[in-house]
Amino acid sequence: MPSCSSRNSLKSSLKSVDVASLETTNPYVSLVQNQEIVEVPELELESGVTIHNFPIAYKTWGQINERGDNVLVVCHALTGSSDVADWWGPLLGPDLAFDTSRFLVVCLNSMGSPYGSFSPLNVDPDSGEVYGPEFPLCTVRDDVRAHKIVLDSLGVTSVACVIGGSMGGMLALEWAATFGREYVKNMVALATSARHSAWCISWSEAQRQSIYSDPNYLDGYYPKGHQPVVGLSAARMSALLTYRSRNSFEKKFSRRSPSLIHQQKSNKALNKTKPSSLHEHNLAIHNDGHSRSNSSNRERRNSESSDTSSAESLKSVSSATSTSSISSKQGKTIKSAQTYFSAQSYLRYQGKKFIQRFDANCYISITRKLDTHDLARDRTEYEEELDAVLESIQQPSLIIGIKSDGLFTYSEQEYLAAHMPKSELKKIDSPEGHDAFLLEFKLINEYIIDFLKKNVSEITSSPPCLWRDDENREVMKASLFGEAEEVTNW
Repeated sequence: MPSCSSRNSLKSSLKSVDVASLETTNPYVSLVQNQEIVEVPELELESGVTIHNFPIAYKTWGQINERGDNVLVVCHALTGSSDVADWWGPLLGPDLAFDTSRFLVVCLNSMGSPYGSFSPLNVDPDSGEVYGPEFPLCTVRDDVRAHKIVLDSLGVTSVACVIGGSMGGMLALEWAATFGREYVKNMVALATSARHSAWCISWSEAQRQSIYSDPNYLDGYYPKGHQPVVGLSAARMSALLTYRSRNSFEKKFSRRSPSLIHQQKSNKALNKTKPSSLHEHNLAIHNDGHSRSNSSNRERRNSESSDTSSAESLKSVSSATSTSSISSKQGKTIKSAQTYFSAQSYLRYQGKKFIQRFDANCYISITRKLDTHDLARDRTEYEEELDAVLESIQQPSLIIGIKSDGLFTYSEQEYLAAHMPKSELKKIDSPEGHDAFLLEFKLINEYIIDFLKKNVSEITSSPPCLWRDDENREVMKASLFGEAEEVTNW
């Protein structure tokens, strides 16, 4: 395989942003290794707000050709990053779907994300403080317009194919609709939609309400290092349930108890003092999993009570707590039914993991972005009719749906394929639900390779060229940023 050294070197004409300058307010930006961050001079958002000198982060693999048209743009999902190797690693490399020996693979971080692009963690030049909850609304359409500026700065003349799943699929559709076939030659969308459904909007709202309900949220003005982690963790748990199917969870967890290792991972206190009274026993069951449980609240309730009957009731409980063993009033030993299950342990672990890598205001911002997604919005040339917008997308397109997906349903993929004139529909029969688009690597790899061979044959059939990192590339690693929290490894 020949070397790529003779090909064009890749450097943006935009000003580089010093990562250290972002780290002062954003502790998450350094989690993404070896990415580039550039400063985009100006962009008018869909809302009419104009933003200036804002960062966009991206990563590339492979080399650009002399024509600047051998480019694959890969779009990440909700809480993903620019590091494709982290969440779609098995698709990245020579002779794979994202063939680094023939294509320049580019992934740009969406605005609102804490991983380097413009977000609530950036400093507002007007106030000198982080934007926080005052961060402007950024839409999927805003993303593709900002990302286009970066691609232009890299010397990209056209995109051979844009590819994305879930939120990334929304971006792929917007790329195709916004810039047309002259710039975007082909498109692949997985497990996505033409507009965010009422079902998905409702899940976004439930997750945001979890964050709002955390007393540390403070309307979004929480200080650095004191974000509403309990609410953010609960929001992530809810999201994970939408990414899987009922049968996926049942097969893996059923009603089993978690192992000791999994209890430790989920932060369950293994050496916790056993309840010494019936009261403590009942309290421990009732508040199990409550991160802010505080025994002093009982004393507070007692001191605030003025009701006589309640006082008498508390007196009887108080006498029960003075006993040395857990028993009922009749002297029987208390043996409770199982109340702690492996499924709970898994969710708690994932919530704990997520709060270490994501910001609450960013999560609110990026779920709002999902809710705004509607290909027909403000496209007056099509009278804002969704069918007409889809029919205008002339690029050869591959739509991949998951039969068990309860979030972006298979019927939504059928709708896309039915109205896009040059599209083909492929199905993934997986029990894993929405997350199958990040798990069924072998099948997805085959689908994309076949599609690109048919529609970008001049590039896929060209002589391969060994990119500098291909020899030492790690095919699969533990994912930090990916949406797919691997149930099968739990």
